[in-house]
Amino acid sequence: MNARKWSPDSWRTKPILQVPEYPDAAALAAVEDKLSKYPPLVFAGEARNLKAALGRVSQGQGFLLQGGDCAESFAEFSANNIRDTFRVLLQMAVVLTFGAALPVVKVGRLAGQFAKPRSSNTEKRGDVELPSYRGDIINGMEFTPEARVPDPTRLLQAYSQAAASLNLVRAFAQGGYADLHSVHRWNLGFVAKSPEAERWQDVANRITECLDFMQACGITPERSNEMRTVDFYTSHEALLLGYEQAMTRIDSTSGEWVDTSAHMLWIGDRTRQPDGAHVEFLRGVLNPLGLKCGPTTDPDELIRLIDLLNPHNEPGRLTLIVRMGHDKLGKHLPALLRKVRSEGRNVVWSSDPMHGNTLTSASGYKTRPFDRVLSEVRQFFEAHLAEGTHAGGIHLELTGQNVTECMGGAQAIGDDDLSSRYHTHCDPRLNASQSLELAFLIAEMLKLERNNRTLRHAAEAD
Repeated sequence: MNARKWSPDSWRTKPILQVPEYPDAAALAAVEDKLSKYPPLVFAGEARNLKAALGRVSQGQGFLLQGGDCAESFAEFSANNIRDTFRVLLQMAVVLTFGAALPVVKVGRLAGQFAKPRSSNTEKRGDVELPSYRGDIINGMEFTPEARVPDPTRLLQAYSQAAASLNLVRAFAQGGYADLHSVHRWNLGFVAKSPEAERWQDVANRITECLDFMQACGITPERSNEMRTVDFYTSHEALLLGYEQAMTRIDSTSGEWVDTSAHMLWIGDRTRQPDGAHVEFLRGVLNPLGLKCGPTTDPDELIRLIDLLNPHNEPGRLTLIVRMGHDKLGKHLPALLRKVRSEGRNVVWSSDPMHGNTLTSASGYKTRPFDRVLSEVRQFFEAHLAEGTHAGGIHLELTGQNVTECMGGAQAIGDDDLSSRYHTHCDPRLNASQSLELAFLIAEMLKLERNNRTLRHAAEAD
């Protein structure tokens, strides 16, 4: 049990990594104070609903689909970009639900994913060295001394953009856009020309046939809200703790603290120190949490982190997001699975096949080969099959834009193609075609897991 006293600012007494140095501390404090009086972006009841849904995932009764931008941008903020990312996630969720016969919990990396951890505090181009770009909530991407100075007013712009994004996403999720009768209209134009289009149309046609049958039986969207709306949640890495503290409020119904900046928050692989500020802050809020697990994650330390973040072993409270790389996962993940299972901890296991598979192409672009992404996903599922545990989720950096940032896939994006539509502000993202291709693979792996579970239960019954 974790009985240490906690308050929203107790993290300030702990060692902290990945934070910017603001030149004017008083200006930062004034902005944080102003932000603390702004309305919440999400509500405690919504966070509890997500936790309950993730609790079912932790028991093998669902699957977590978490995806969106690497780092949201002020400059590229638009309704079309939000709509297209939402549409890709809807398509992926339909493929997973229909193919694997499992409920899919839909969580976007949006409406708050503005801050990014960096491997170096500085960036050097030629003879010029400047502070690293840390996301639009902190400083500017332009390689100039002025742009790279951390600016507190960016916190207010991030809040404003997050609020607008949430407003639009809620309208899409609840206002009829997510109606299953619209599955044929969700396809993006460039995906319709991709190799995945035929597979998607087949799924859409079969869903339409099912809906026609249900309507003939009297089950219509007017009578069944689940057919025309979806529950959609937001998430981001809780990196800039001053912003997170300012958005943390008391839940009037329970007296608990809730971080109202997003429904779900996660701790990155670079900031998961048990005695560090990020663990200290997040252990005290009621939101469901994520914890990135890289190849250096020690099994005993992982148990310590789980107990700090989820002292009551509550199902749905904690998602372990595995990001090891295709060449390291097979060596390191099985030991973590065995340790967590043997200690009886309730967690959701999710795969992040993006962050461990980043490289620089021959042409100088930061990219992720799609075959390595697929390899890590396959190994993730194979490890769970071998250990008898549930592969419960996928965590992806993706976009609905027709980008060429990750090499490979059915589109066969090569090194020479990267420059044509390389738009990311930080890390390379899957485009909609690649995302859909991955969803079909995951659906097949989930069906295999379900069949194995059925066989195992039948053997135990005998």
